[in-house]
Amino acid sequence: MAGAPTVSLPELRSLLASGRARLFDVRSREEAAAGTIPGALNIPVSELESALQMEPAAFQALYSAEKPKLEDEHLIFFCQMGKRGLQAMQLARSLGYTGARNYAGAYREWLEKEG
Repeated sequence: MAGAPTVSLPELRSLLASGRARLFDVRSREEAAAGTIPGALNIPVSELESALQMEPAAFQALYSAEKPKLEDEHLIFFCQMGKRGLQAMQLARSLGYTGARNYAGAYREWLEKEG
């Protein structure tokens, strides 16, 4: 059973420490280039729907990362403030990614507490 649609900072820390989360930064490339959560893959929210529907090989070629699987748990989306991360999580869930979650604190909270 997939976790709650929202993940908190303490839970995110735990998932990252155990290697059980995949992080997706859905901000623009410019925003992500200025700083992101370590290990996050940047896929701007405007590209997310097409990215999640790509063939795995095309996803790998474009993003240099393995495409998430529908059954993967803890696919965590985040943005700067929380709104685009929520949109991304809802979009991923609508495409069948049942483990999609939103880090509601977003990069702003991460930077404040971890940065």
